[in-house]
Amino acid sequence: MSDKIWLSSPHMGGTEQNYVQQAFDANWVAPLGPNVNAFEVAIQDYLGGQQYAAALTSGTAALHLALILLGVGRDDEVLCQSFTFAASANPIVYQGATPIFVDSEKDTWNISPQHLRHAIEDRLKKGKKPKAIVLVHLYGMPCKIDEILAISKEFDIPVIEDSAEALGSTYKGKNCGTFGDLSVLSFNGNKIITTSGGGALVARDKAHKDKAVFLATQARDDAPHYQHSEIGYNYRLSNISAGIGRGQMEVLNDHVKLRQNMNLFYKDIFTDIGGVEVFSEPSADYKSNHWLSAILVSSTNDKSREGLRRHLETLNIESRPLWKPMHLQPVYKNAPFYGNGTAEKLFEDGLCLPSGSNLTNAERDRISDGMRSYFY
Repeated sequence: MSDKIWLSSPHMGGTEQNYVQQAFDANWVAPLGPNVNAFEVAIQDYLGGQQYAAALTSGTAALHLALILLGVGRDDEVLCQSFTFAASANPIVYQGATPIFVDSEKDTWNISPQHLRHAIEDRLKKGKKPKAIVLVHLYGMPCKIDEILAISKEFDIPVIEDSAEALGSTYKGKNCGTFGDLSVLSFNGNKIITTSGGGALVARDKAHKDKAVFLATQARDDAPHYQHSEIGYNYRLSNISAGIGRGQMEVLNDHVKLRQNMNLFYKDIFTDIGGVEVFSEPSADYKSNHWLSAILVSSTNDKSREGLRRHLETLNIESRPLWKPMHLQPVYKNAPFYGNGTAEKLFEDGLCLPSGSNLTNAERDRISDGMRSYFY
């Protein structure tokens, strides 16, 4: 059988090992050091130089710290996009708070401003003002940012921007990861760039960044001995992992372009195949990095999302259903949900396709042949 074609595998640029070697040569192998500092600066510069980045062990850690910085605690409520990966919601529970799940809209597949407003108004009627809104740029597609931020301002509820999948995406020319009161990035192994495992919290002010770093390093007080006045966490990125990140930042723009080209590749394949819609930007205001390219397979014909997935599996080509909405997950079965079934329908019909920036021409030919052999 031919080698497996993965959904989204790591893609090294070639200079990462140089920075890692520098860490070994200088014996900087702890969760601090020159690579960490330089990686944070590279992130800040990429995002426009007006933000402050704290390099952490994961995007999940970043979201957890964002909730803490916004004062989310036990018995609070946090509005969260339902159509997302579990890491967008789980840190809410870490804090003893309750996630209030909100459905998506069809244009961007992200949190619906209409349902968000309804959720806020209903929670207020019940005597609970949500402490934060967690929005997500799903698969790299920016959400309806202007509408959501207007709602945030109207009700005075801060926004945590989950840009774990959206580094390199823009809305009206501005980088995703810069819109929230606090924003989250991920450098997991399958992301558009990787540190093997890692993430970052992006803040608008240095005080939030400094507090995040303090909490991420076990909240050690300024004393000659180990003293702790707050609960802290072991969330700081290592100098070795940050070295990988420095090299990856050098090829980020190339990776974005290659992923966007994969989206064009799928659009070309499905030009003449009826009943299939390739996930694309709704207007010129949106520019997705297309971290993952995805399709909707209409149930109006005799083909299906699951049928295509199984067919590709026989060809050793990985594909994956879209995220199962959080309000359908067993662990969140009792959480409140506001919506009309949009996310459920997307999950039913949607499939993520191989999207890596390191796919070869031969692999793309295999993918194209596999698609055509299923639909024709």
